[in-house]
Amino acid sequence: MPTLGLNHYNLRAPRPLMEQLRRFYCDVVGLVPGERPPFASFGYWLYAGDQPVLHLSETRAGDPPVAAGASTFDHAAFSCCGRAEFARRLEQSGIAFTTARVPGTTQVQLFIQDPAGNGVELNFASEDA
Repeated sequence: MPTLGLNHYNLRAPRPLMEQLRRFYCDVVGLVPGERPPFASFGYWLYAGDQPVLHLSETRAGDPPVAAGASTFDHAAFSCCGRAEFARRLEQSGIAFTTARVPGTTQVQLFIQDPAGNGVELNFASEDA
């Protein structure tokens, strides 16, 4: 029974922060809001192509708090194209980023943080991708 792949990840936040996350992941990362089942809680499903890769859900009164303190989560990575345009958009938006190259490959990575402080990797197949 092998795992087939990553389906999605979920970020849970109060409504104002969730709206900042939605804008960030749509305007900066390039995900697109799409169909979401009619759950009892408010939220968004953000798509890369036809796959809803990021779920945003609102924390409600009485919900257990989001884990605080030490965590092993470092970042989520997205496959992207148009590295120069991404870098230009990040600079124009005042979003700090670092660039790295994956040794032994042509892959280039841009690392940023979302409004909640979560790490985000934008991965490009090559320098000019």
